[in-house]
Amino acid sequence: MVINPDQRIISPAAGAEDTEIEGSLRPRRLSEYIGQKKVRETIDIFIKAARERGETLDHVLLFGPPGLGKTTLANIIANEMGVNIRVTSGPAIERPGDLAAILTNLVAGDVLFIDEVHRLSRPVEEILYPAMEDSAIDIIIGKGPGARSIRLELPRFTIIGATTRAGMITSPLRDRFGVISRLDYYGVEDLVSIITRAAAILNVGIDREGAVEIGKRARGTPRVANRLLKRVRDYAQVRHGGLIDHNVAVEALEFFEVDPLGLDEIDRRILRIIVEKFGGGPVGLDTVAAAVGEEADTVEDVYEPYLMQRGLLARTPRGRVATPVSYRHLGIDCEDKKAGEQGTLSLE
Repeated sequence: MVINPDQRIISPAAGAEDTEIEGSLRPRRLSEYIGQKKVRETIDIFIKAARERGETLDHVLLFGPPGLGKTTLANIIANEMGVNIRVTSGPAIERPGDLAAILTNLVAGDVLFIDEVHRLSRPVEEILYPAMEDSAIDIIIGKGPGARSIRLELPRFTIIGATTRAGMITSPLRDRFGVISRLDYYGVEDLVSIITRAAAILNVGIDREGAVEIGKRARGTPRVANRLLKRVRDYAQVRHGGLIDHNVAVEALEFFEVDPLGLDEIDRRILRIIVEKFGGGPVGLDTVAAAVGEEADTVEDVYEPYLMQRGLLARTPRGRVATPVSYRHLGIDCEDKKAGEQGTLSLE
């Protein structure tokens, strides 16, 4: 059975419920933004400098794993600059004319936020280059020998691109971003602050120990932390009168099969397949995906980054390899496993 990543309780992808409630949980100002200290300070300097000069902010590229606050940061930048923000995504802009229509409707100073900017097609990118560099777009009118090019001047604006796969952005497009910032996974203390703030907004009773337990299992991702908080809130409301302390948080997260490292059943299944069926690896991505019943891209983009970040999985030229950390986490003795495999091979 194929599992939709958006339905996982620990998925960093935004589901419909998250999109609906995130509006109330998102900070509006840079001073309210928790974590990502270096990125926050860098953006703050550029915003203040642009405002003092009365200029638009240079184009910004935000990249990093999903769920870390790229969309939130884009909205904060627009608020700090005192301008409007238009939101779109790479897959939604199918033709150059779609982008041209968006650009010609921008007002001076506006922010255009393009999510999944790495998925822009090459013809669309060609329209974007002069728009970012010269605030103009070239439109071809007519066909054949009678075709001619018209340059339309655009007001000064700021493009904020967000991507989880910075390596897939073409060099000409990446070079046109003046500010490039990477968002990293959050530490537990920052997640505790985010959970405490969200609990206050949602009117949820939670103590520090409960927030710490949720933060430890939130995979370093604010979106996952907020999602876990909401699920633990539901569990606490039905079975414990609503207050979330350490014991209630542990009981609820175990009920939802989120272990102390933040792994769910699908993560553990991937590790067990590599360890138990393929001797710990190396094993190819397509083989792992087929064994789990998922698309290879989904395994690579959704499941693997966190497993690698926690040192449970390694990518090698020959394939995926389970590390000793994953053996310990699964409760399997690495030496006994190897001895058993050698015995099986000798019998064969």
